[in-house]
Amino acid sequence: MDFEKKMALANNSLLNCRKRQGKALRIGAVALFMAFSQASIAQNPCPTVAADALDKDSVVNVYSARKEALILPLLQNFQAAFSNHYDSEIQVNLITGKADGLLKRIELEGKATPADIFITVDAGRLHRAKSANVLRPVPKSIADKVPTHLRDHGVDGSAGYWIGLSQRARPIYYSRKRADQSAVTSYEKLAHPDNAGKLCVRSSGSIYNQSLVAAMIASMPDRLDQSDSFEWLKQETLEWARGQLDSQNEVTDPYAEAKVYVLAWAKQLVENFARPPTGGDTDQIRAVAAGQCDFSLANSYYFGRLVAKDAAMADDVGIIWPNQNDRGSHVNVSGAGITVHAKHPANAQCLLDYMLKPESQEWYAQVNYEYPVLPDIPWSDLLTEFGKFKADDLEMRKLGELNSEAVKIMDRAGWR
Repeated sequence: MDFEKKMALANNSLLNCRKRQGKALRIGAVALFMAFSQASIAQNPCPTVAADALDKDSVVNVYSARKEALILPLLQNFQAAFSNHYDSEIQVNLITGKADGLLKRIELEGKATPADIFITVDAGRLHRAKSANVLRPVPKSIADKVPTHLRDHGVDGSAGYWIGLSQRARPIYYSRKRADQSAVTSYEKLAHPDNAGKLCVRSSGSIYNQSLVAAMIASMPDRLDQSDSFEWLKQETLEWARGQLDSQNEVTDPYAEAKVYVLAWAKQLVENFARPPTGGDTDQIRAVAAGQCDFSLANSYYFGRLVAKDAAMADDVGIIWPNQNDRGSHVNVSGAGITVHAKHPANAQCLLDYMLKPESQEWYAQVNYEYPVLPDIPWSDLLTEFGKFKADDLEMRKLGELNSEAVKIMDRAGWR
């Protein structure tokens, strides 16, 4: 069967994907569809899975918190590659929805869940899925492809329950017309008294903000002796934070002192809000462009989408890559795991293997304005224009492990 027919079969297979309860996708007409090269389709889609190990039912069921445009072309090309290599079709059934809702659905479905793979965004949510016991260990042959800090793993570095599929950075955005870029070189400096009334952020309910605060807690013990990071913290705020936490902190808690400083930082950050937290990441960037604030926080792909639609946005808003002299800018992941009750685990492994192929990783970078998890994969031209930066290499699993502590700190600081 020639290449064009295999691509058509893959597209039709997805188009015929039947609806399930909840929010199921109608896969088909998507303007973003980009077929990979014929050479990439011709390759083995999943070299870590032996052909005789694939499940007899040529199907894989995916629950995804990622939107249609961000996952559709990859699934279509996977089907085409599978058909080309094995001379057999595979049906990909896709259900999308809110991350927390899909996780709850898998929990409620229990052993009866049709889900083979759960795809979601943010290491904090991936940790929730692991804690809910809905995932099984990722096969070592798959896990070893992903850098250790970008996946779940045991203390000895062994394979864990989820892997990162793409990276997203969370830099600081500033007004080119009103703000001094050099005045804010770190996340810590956003809370400097000089920036009172200049910051727009999302609410503390945003998992992205929760993970940023969790990252600050995790990295703080190594930086408490760097006086320039916090020398501007108000003494009364620091004493208030210590009074808030001293009675709760365990003597053996390695993050006890770190949480005091992060709470003081969060308290001053709230004092610098230009408005009550509202909207999503895109709204924070637009608020800077509209003059409502001088600085904001947002994931990098949101800025990529805005600039791709309107290049003039980059004339009004610029990127600051913070903490380049110490830990690096905060990054997070979108990721996936195979469900504990997967009916087609080998097919699920095959799909994860395909999503880690260099061609798939490059597609994420080119189309979704995200950074690959695999090294040496070229970035898109637009991401390259945003500039190279030092990324925090903090272990992603810590963002989930410290999530509850981060939420408590944000609540005490009055970050609503």
